[in-house]
Amino acid sequence: MSNGIEFRNVTKRYGTDRNGPLAVKGISFEVPVGTLTTILGPSGCGKTTTLRMIAGLESATSGSIFMGGRDVTTLGPAERNVSMMFQSYALFPHMNVIENVGYGLRMSGVKKDEAASRARGALKGVGLVGFDERLPSELSGGQQQRVALARALVLEPAVLLFDEPLSNLDARLRREMREEIRALQQRLKLTVAYVTHDQSEALAVSDQIIVMDHGVIAQRGTPEQLYARPESEFVAGFMGEAMVFPAVAQADGSVALGPLRLQPRHAVAPGTVKVAVRPEAWEIGAAGAAAGLPATLRKAAYLGSFYEYGFDTPLGPVFVVSTDLSRPLAAGAEATLSLAAHGVSVVPGA
Repeated sequence: MSNGIEFRNVTKRYGTDRNGPLAVKGISFEVPVGTLTTILGPSGCGKTTTLRMIAGLESATSGSIFMGGRDVTTLGPAERNVSMMFQSYALFPHMNVIENVGYGLRMSGVKKDEAASRARGALKGVGLVGFDERLPSELSGGQQQRVALARALVLEPAVLLFDEPLSNLDARLRREMREEIRALQQRLKLTVAYVTHDQSEALAVSDQIIVMDHGVIAQRGTPEQLYARPESEFVAGFMGEAMVFPAVAQADGSVALGPLRLQPRHAVAPGTVKVAVRPEAWEIGAAGAAAGLPATLRKAAYLGSFYEYGFDTPLGPVFVVSTDLSRPLAAGAEATLSLAAHGVSVVPGA
């Protein structure tokens, strides 16, 4: 452990009822210094509660939290050298940009001229030069986010926290800002914990992803590990819209998925398993092919750079993404589906 953030068997229960439900159920993980870890999961999984415990905005019911090698479990936010960027940005509407960015410095006793100078430096770092006198209402959503980011960075925190920072932005700006956050994190070697429910966002910015489900850690690892080797049906379905089908692992090491035969990348014990297939893993062939899954196209949608297809098959409905724009299929078309080597994972059966 390189003195970033460490959780040791941390639980969180809201309210005073000792038998009440736990929002976070004994989780342990590390965020190494200078890296970005994303806490990912659906609404209600405990990810924001976990982030707020890192910030000191919520106290742990049990367990220990360490930052920089120091036990901070009982310390408040002001004693943790942490900055947090909220989903709403939380800018003061009556203050201009330079006042918003310098506010935390002024509250810490920094003199006005020095606070303004450091605030301008932080604004330059996020690409906002010449906006000092504007009010938040005079800024676009992306500009407001950059102000909020500069306000967090100007305090030179040991740890920077993001709570769904891109959810209020349109798709193009969301992509630009996630690239900017990642570039800043790497350039400044910041230790970052980042909460989102968007798996593509998590894949794009993270050194490590922690997937949470109902207050526990379902799996953690690099983006590549979680995408290529999910350890459960939940993780497979959450990372990349995989559809999960019942299958049978054979004694020879192969897996039978209806008429299809797969060779898993890791050993699987014979018996009932499940196969998670991402929509881009399906390959569409001509109807009547000897090997493959017979399929009838039920619906098609054109999305510019790819088609989305919904097929009826003996396995049930199958969702397919195809980048073959030269041969679009019409509803009612017959085809044969096979599987590529990528985007297919075998996970334990129920």
